[in-house]
This record gives sequence, C-alpha cells and structure tokens, in this order.
Amino acid sequence: MRNVRPVKIGDCVLDGKHIYIQSMLNVRSDDIEGSVKQAVELEKAGCEIVRAAIPDMDAVRLIPAIKEAVKIPLVADIHFDYRLAIEAAAAGIDKIRINPGNIGGMDRVKAVVEACRSRNIPIRIGVNSGSLEKELLAKYGSPTPEALVESALNHAAMLEHFDFEDIVISIKSSDVSRMIASYRLAAEKCSYPLHLGVTEAGTERMGLIKSAVGIGSLLCDGIGETIRVSLTDDPVKEIEAAKDILRCIGKRGGVRMVSCPTCGRTRIDLIGTAKKVEEALKNVEKDITVAVMGCVVNGPGEAREADVGIAGGDGCAVIFRKDGSQRKIKEEDIVAELLAEVDKL
Repeated sequence: MRNVRPVKIGDCVLDGKHIYIQSMLNVRSDDIEGSVKQAVELEKAGCEIVRAAIPDMDAVRLIPAIKEAVKIPLVADIHFDYRLAIEAAAAGIDKIRINPGNIGGMDRVKAVVEACRSRNIPIRIGVNSGSLEKELLAKYGSPTPEALVESALNHAAMLEHFDFEDIVISIKSSDVSRMIASYRLAAEKCSYPLHLGVTEAGTERMGLIKSAVGIGSLLCDGIGETIRVSLTDDPVKEIEAAKDILRCIGKRGGVRMVSCPTCGRTRIDLIGTAKKVEEALKNVEKDITVAVMGCVVNGPGEAREADVGIAGGDGCAVIFRKDGSQRKIKEEDIVAELLAEVDKL
C-alpha cells in the first residue's frame, strides 16, 4: 500500500482510503446559471469533486454561485494569471489547479501559496505531455514519463520552497502507456496524492476504453486518490464511467452485471434483454451480482457466483438464485421477473 500524505479538500480527505470521482464543467464560464445547473446534475450523478475553468476575473463569480448550490468541493482551474488564483481563494474555492512554473516569478508563487495557506486550500499541480517545458523536452527528447515526473516534482519544489505541502499531483497524457508509466514513477518518487486521468481521451467510445485501461491499471496497483474519466461528451457520462471502473475492480459497491456474448445456442433476444436489465439496474445501490445468460451451458454453471440471474431457453428462461433454487418463466416476463427477484435481495 502506497504511503500517501493526506490532503484535505473540503470534506474530502485524500489519503488512499477512498478514491474520489471528479469531473469538470463544460458550460461556458460566463454562463453562471448553466454552470450551476450542471454542477448540481454532476453532484446528483455521484460526482465527489467538481472543477470549473476560471479563465478571467468575471469567471470568479462562478465560485460562490456553485458553492451555494452544491455540497461537494469545487476546484478552480487556472492558467498563467496568478491573480486569478488569489481571487479564487478569496471567493471560497476548495482547491486550486495551477502550474507554479507558468505564473511568473517566485514572488507570484509565494503570493498564491500565502493566499492558499491562510485558508487551508490545497494546490493541484497539473502536468501534461502537451505543455512540457522546453528544457525538459530538450533533455529527454520527448515527453517521456521521466520528463513528465521531473516537471511535476520541479513544480512541487516551488511550493515546498515556501513550506507548502498541501499538494496534489496529476501527470496526464493522451497516450495510455505513457500515462501509466508516468504515474507509476511518480508514485515511487513522492507521497503526494495523485489525481488520475487520461487527458484528451476522446469521445465516449475510445475515451471509455482508454480511461478504463489507464485508470484501472493504476488503481489495481494501489495508485491514485482521485480519478477523472475525460470524455468529449456530457460530463455526467464521466461519472457513470468512473463508477463502473471502480465497481469493476471492487472499489465501489452497486450491482455487478455479468452476461454472456451469445452464440448459436441462444433462442431468446439476450442482447436486448441484457440492455434493458442493465439500464434498470444502473442506479441500484445493492452490492450484488446479476447474471443474464443465453442458455443453460452459460447459465447457472458459469454464473454460479451470481446472487440472481436468468438462463435463456427456447422462447423462455430459467431464473436461478445463489441458493440453488430455480423456476421457469416466459421470455416476455424476463426483465420484470428478474427485477422482482433483485428487489427481494
């Protein structure tokens, strides 16, 4: 188990004992009403930390408006202008995401540190392969994991110079292998909490695949305190995907659904049935496994660990439970009968 230096963000403690789900607003920063609405939607979906871009002084107005509407911590995403960080801190932000190296001299870094320290606000250092310093590119030849980690630790050293250690680090890349290697190296070299993500992962299909591989691999290594699944889509989908990743590796409860890929033995509409069952169960919080199987070959045998499930027949199905009980039902009743059994658990 990695030894993590605890960092507090609002009511969230990043210490490795809980993995927090994060997302970012994608409504225009000058649309306060729309931003507040989206923040509320994300909180309802299960987002535990939300980030908002603060590109100018007008956008600072988002902070009190969002904090009044949601209970989850709010992070200000800031680039280049150190004054925005100071104003965000004064406005009540819970965390600031900034790169100390791109806001100017050490006097500006000190000003941000003092504004954050006086209010117990942590700073997340965000490094990615597209913004690596020229000298590190020259040294390593490309944005290698070693270059990215050195960049992150150099930024951290700027904050440490002023005795500030409430630091979270993210080292993102759109290249999954590079992202995994970078975080593994960072985990070896520092004890700061790590925020995981594959940056610019793409639209829903490839973004989900890249994030599942990258984030999932690291979480299985015991690396990562917060995660974001970055999608070019509605950010609510990011929350759903993050929950699924955590559920798959046993870090969150909720329904785990197993279903077979079907074959020539299948005599019911298993694909359609499985989709209906999955949709119906997506918000069920019970820590159970539900199986939707095409035939008796892949039914009670291969899905024996399921708490409840169905195995298809010829226009019919068998409902089976973990206790060994079974009963036959009609194909058209599969979804309703299966959900009824779930309700009994």
